[in-house]
Order: sequence, then structure tokens, then C-alpha cells
Amino acid sequence: MTSKIFRAIFLASVVTLCAALFVITGFFYNYFSGIQLNQLKDELNLVSAATEQSGINYLEKLSYENYRITWINSKGEVLFDSDAESEYMENHLDREEISEAVENGSGNSVRRSSTLSKKNLYEAVRLSDGTILRMSVTRTSIIAVVIGMLWPLIVVIFISVIISAILAHKMSKRITKPLNNIDLDYPLDNNTYDELAPLLNRIHQQNRRINSKINELKQKTDEFALITESMKEGLVLLDSNKRILSINPAAKNILGAEQKSVGEDFLKIESRTDINIAVERAFGIGHCEIRVRKREFEYQFDISRIENNGKTVGAVLLAFDVTEQANSERMRREFSANVSHELKTPLQTIMGSAELLENGLVKQDDISRFVGHIGKEAGRLLSLVEDIIRLSQLDEDGQMPKEDISLGEIVREVFDVLSKSSAEKNIAFNLVGDNVSILGVRQLFFEIFYNLCDNAVKYNKEKGSVTVDLCETASEIICRISDNGIGIPPEHQPRIFERFYRVDKSHSRKSGGTGLGLSIVKHAVVYHNGTVSLESIVGKGTTVILKFPKQQ
Repeated sequence: MTSKIFRAIFLASVVTLCAALFVITGFFYNYFSGIQLNQLKDELNLVSAATEQSGINYLEKLSYENYRITWINSKGEVLFDSDAESEYMENHLDREEISEAVENGSGNSVRRSSTLSKKNLYEAVRLSDGTILRMSVTRTSIIAVVIGMLWPLIVVIFISVIISAILAHKMSKRITKPLNNIDLDYPLDNNTYDELAPLLNRIHQQNRRINSKINELKQKTDEFALITESMKEGLVLLDSNKRILSINPAAKNILGAEQKSVGEDFLKIESRTDINIAVERAFGIGHCEIRVRKREFEYQFDISRIENNGKTVGAVLLAFDVTEQANSERMRREFSANVSHELKTPLQTIMGSAELLENGLVKQDDISRFVGHIGKEAGRLLSLVEDIIRLSQLDEDGQMPKEDISLGEIVREVFDVLSKSSAEKNIAFNLVGDNVSILGVRQLFFEIFYNLCDNAVKYNKEKGSVTVDLCETASEIICRISDNGIGIPPEHQPRIFERFYRVDKSHSRKSGGTGLGLSIVKHAVVYHNGTVSLESIVGKGTTVILKFPKQQ
């Protein structure tokens, strides 16, 4: 803007200077032309008076440097000429100034030379004897004047241009200084030209609208960031070049991305071929899903193409943790297979024994033993069905009636029920802590302690012991069921609470277990918002730790 103002001021100054020089030159030219014409008249009057008295002798004695004098008789013949021989000159009676002098006593005319750079002024007067005395002078034309004054004009123009440039530079800076110092954030607080007041007012109104839009956009951005940061699912927004526009913390954790990932190519963040192929397919066909296992977790990636006016502008990637769902599906498949197997085994035994009895292939003395097999397998089958029903009830998470129960009382009941089996192996029961109560489902707590204590007896050593320690803190109730039996190998401990999982399958079947006892324990503990953990050393024993929050 400063340069434009400078050019405008400088150009205006130069144009004004040129116009002023042109006007002044024309004015002075006319002024001095008038003075020259008056001088010519005065000189002619003096010369005519002297010629009246002295005649041609006076004319011959004059010095003619700037003027030309011609004396003409009444017939137009030249009697005397200061520049040429009179006898060789043509008749002058037809000259304009001569004709006017003959008629009016005086006359004048102006005639240009052939070069157009000069013109001659003629002034004529009639003498008393009828002759005509003419005086002429050469006047330079304005073009010749300008050419003659060229160098002074160049010097004047050069100096004027320099002064104009300096003044234009200073003036342009002085004019633009208030404009450059305008605070556009607060336009109404500026002290500047009054002509800018409407513009500044419009800028103020525009700033208010822009700030309002910015605040609204910031609020929506913050809301979006807050929502995405709180999401458990991973969210990644990609542009059309597969660069990351936005990524939430969950997605960074899933993809193992660094904090500053926005603007990076997605391929740099996630280098797995299958995921990048899925992204390419989503850009091509519009949507793609893929399941990927990463760091012992299983994730499902849903990638959808984003379009605007029929043009692909990017894609959105959602990552869901489906580990629990995948494990549940696997457990359901295993459960179905295990249930079929566990039900089939006792049924085959029952059917085989019954068929032998029906066909009379069993000796009379062995009938009671076969009937005992049938009864034992039927009891095992009934126990399995009851455990399956119990697990189904816990899976459905149906509401069961709760009451205040004494855990010590339940543990003593369990000890009584297991007294026969414990006596067979000389297992001693110990109860530490008796005055612990909890709000819960009595039947579930009985099954918790029964299954844990039953396992502690089954997998114990001869003359071993089982200890139940009940205690409570300000916030939770802690139950420890310990034995000094055979223990559980470390590789089996993570899966010990899975359905139908057995460490020693031959020993479990021999002891009559269904493989669902510890699964029922885990589900029953979770039903009461508790946690279950395991500590075991092979050859030294196992401790199961239950923790329940206190009911407020």
C-alpha cells in the first residue's frame, strides 16, 4: 500500500510540475513577445522621425544587429533595405503591413519562416511624404525557446523529481503509519482517519461474528475431543491421502502410536499388512471389517469411507476390544463340546449296564455291583445337570433373594457335609474367624465354600489339613481357603476357573468331579461383586483368596 501511495503522490507531483512548466513557459513567451512588439513600435517611431529629417543618410548610418529596416515608396518599390540590395527586391505593395500602412497610416503582420522555429514581426508606418518605413524583428518560436532552455529545464525537472520522490516517500509513510498501526482485534479503539470509521465498524462487527463462530467451533471441538478421549473404542480419522486427522487415546494404545500422531501417514503408525489392506479396501468399496489379535487382545476394526458430493474425502476407523466376546464364543464352543462329552460318558455307562442286566448277561452275584454302577453314574449325571443349571442361572444374572448370613455358620455346615470324605483321608478342618457376616445369597455362598473345600480335600495329602480364614477390613471381607495338598502347576493356574478344565483329568473323573465346581465359584463370587485369586505351589498346597466389598 505504501508503494502505491508513493507512486500516486510522485506521479501527481511530476505531472503537476510538467503542467506548471508548460503554463509558465507559455505565459513568459507571450509576455516577452508583447514587450518585444512594443519595443519594435517604439524603435520604429524613433527611426521614422529621424528619417523624416535626415532621409536615407540616417538609415545608412544605423547599426542593424537585431532589426531589419526597409524603406518603400508609395508605389511599393524598395528604396532602402538593411539586409539586401534594394534594386534587386520585388515590389512590396502587396505585403499586409504595407497595405495597412498605406490605408491607415500604420500596419503590422506576423509571418513564419520555412523552418517553423522562427517567425518575423513586421511593423510599418507611413511618413509625411507618402513613403512607407518598415521595421521587422525575428522572434523565436516557443519550440525554439523550449529547445534553448532544454538543459535548464532538465536540471529543474531532475531536482524537482528528487524533491518530489523524497516528499512522496515521507508523505506515503506518514499516511500509511496510522493504517499500519490499526489494531484489527479492537478496531473501535483505534485513533485514525475519520474516513475509516465505517470500515472499522464493519470490521468490528465481522470480528464479533468470527469470534462467535470460533468459540462455537472450539466448543464443538472440545466436546468431540472429550467424547473421543472418553471412548473405550479406538477412533481414527483419515484424510483422502490416508494421513491421520484425529486419533483418540484408546486408538493410540491399540495401535501403539506415539502422542504426536496427527498428520502422520497411517502406514507409519500401523505397519501390519492385513490392517492396511483393509483400509485400502474400505477406500475402494466403502466399508471393510477385520479382526486382529494384538498383544494377547483381539480387536475388530471397522473402516468406513467418508464421501462428500460423491468425492472421497477420507475414512473413519473404529477399533473394538472383542477379547471378552471372542473368549466367550470360544468358551461356549468348548462348553457345548464338554457338556456333550460329560453327559455322554455316564449315559453310556448307564445304558451299557442296563443292557447287560436286561439281557441276563450279568451273574446273580454281580447284579448289585452293576446296579451300584448305574446309581453312581446317575448321581454323577444328576450332579452335572444341577451344576449346568446353576451356571445358567448365574450367566443370566437373575436376581436372587439376599439375606444377612454368617459365613462362619456356612463354613461349619460345609465341614459337616464333607466330614465323611475328609475322614477317609484323615483331613483336618480349621476355621479362623467366626463373627463375619455378609449380605448375600445363602445357597451361593454354600456352594462357594463347598466346592473349594471339596477340592481341598480331594487334592490333599493323607493327614493333610484345610483351613478357612475369615476376616474383614473397613471396606471388604476377605476369605482364604488353604490346604497343604499337591498344589497346582503354574501353567494351569490361569485357566483353573474355566468350565470343564481339569489339571489331572484321570484323577478328576476318579474322584467324581464334574469340572464345573470352580466355574460356579467364580460366577458366584462375581455375582456378589467380589474377586477371586489363586496362590499355589506344587507339593506345598493351594490358597484361594475371595474378597467381597462391604454393603453400605
